[in-house]
Amino acid sequence: MTFSIVGRSADGQAFGVAVASKFLAVGAAVPAAEAGTGAIATQSYANLAYRPDGLALLRGGKSAQATLDALTAADDDRENRQAGIVDATGAAATFTGTDCHSWAGGSAGPGYAIQGNILTGPDVVAEMERAWLATDVRQPLARRLLAALTAGDAAGGDRRGRQSAALLVVTPDGGYGGGSDVLVDLRIDDHPAPVPELARLLDLHDLYFGKPDPATLVPLDGELADEVRALLAQRGHTGDDLDAALGDWAGIENYEERLSPGKIDPLLLDKLRAHS
Repeated sequence: MTFSIVGRSADGQAFGVAVASKFLAVGAAVPAAEAGTGAIATQSYANLAYRPDGLALLRGGKSAQATLDALTAADDDRENRQAGIVDATGAAATFTGTDCHSWAGGSAGPGYAIQGNILTGPDVVAEMERAWLATDVRQPLARRLLAALTAGDAAGGDRRGRQSAALLVVTPDGGYGGGSDVLVDLRIDDHPAPVPELARLLDLHDLYFGKPDPATLVPLDGELADEVRALLAQRGHTGDDLDAALGDWAGIENYEERLSPGKIDPLLLDKLRAHS
């Protein structure tokens, strides 16, 4: 009833899961990930205990394959289960029980595992793998996972239809304000086109929570400083401290993660000009 990919970034810093299904709120059931540990997808009459138990085994030093073997060996209903795991080293494993509804199967390689059941056919997994391998390894993991999920959706996905999708990515201190490891946690719980909607939300996530490239920041001085001060004044943000005025506006618009003292993100400048 689901197709998913678990993956690790090429630098080993990020782990994540992308999943879609004809199932309400699939993001509440399938994905689990922990920074420095690995990622897990559990599906097909999902055994939700695979998530905490699997992460504990990975945390304890077991490989992806050893973890998957241990989880399924202890599960009397293993032949109804499907799961994929990637560990801290990038080793990956996938499992499809013999009683999973057809078409069901998976594929795994360095840094990824892909699996699906009740699919339109094997092309779904094949196209997901092709898309993953075709992505630039320097891309953010969330983008690589989404590319694979989008390819699976385009290839037919769940043969019953579409309903939900989710994307979970963790990396050390990657969360909002650096206060958690959860870099991306987006869920489309009930939607006629969940994967495209997930892509739309990831674009918004990158806009609001993405960090600017330091090389692109522009010094806030001279004519640009005068322009920004005037634009902010039009929005009611005034004061001698330009950084403070800019921060006041950015905080209201949810752009605070893009602030840099004495400089401005070109994307932020474009938004300020557009808003004014």
